[in-house]
Amino acid sequence: MSNNLVEMITSQLGGAVMSQISNQIGANEQQTQSALSSVIPALIGAMAKNSSNQQGAEALSGALDRDHDGSILDNLGGFLGNASEGPGAGILKHILGGKRGAFEQVVSQNSGLNPQATGGLMEMLAPIIMGQLGKQKRENNLDAGGLSDLLSGANNQVRQNNNMGILGKLIDADGDGDIKDDLLRLGGKFLGNMFKGRR
Repeated sequence: MSNNLVEMITSQLGGAVMSQISNQIGANEQQTQSALSSVIPALIGAMAKNSSNQQGAEALSGALDRDHDGSILDNLGGFLGNASEGPGAGILKHILGGKRGAFEQVVSQNSGLNPQATGGLMEMLAPIIMGQLGKQKRENNLDAGGLSDLLSGANNQVRQNNNMGILGKLIDADGDGDIKDDLLRLGGKFLGNMFKGRR
């Protein structure tokens, strides 16, 4: 079983699907691709962290059983046409908690998307990622521990490929509630300059 969830997910998002996503958020495809390359690995990393304990893994497993069997992948066009009515916002709340705003801010700065477009993109991607996880769970008969291992392996691959970028550092922040402080500390000079003009 492959651990490369990023490739599994991005392989679903080319061609007409990429054009549809870009049109939905009002961005060009280059900006959308740039944002995707950060958001997908970062969300997988956040899910890996959330499922690293038994309670989190069981909660994820239950959510997949209830609502995410992978069928979304069979009609992405239909889902994307009504994504604003989908479960994306709720999924992001569970995955990111209070860090969603910080994620959006960093993606916007790096991709050139405005914050509204970034938020819309993240709400589209979250159910697709959950759908891919649900498909893997069903096809490979994964229990909560197996899901945790799958996500952990995928997250390790992302880190080895240095593919998570600045967003990944948000996942490892100290959880003290001061995300801006964590970003400045972990991101160094680049993030310091980025936020300087936003105070």
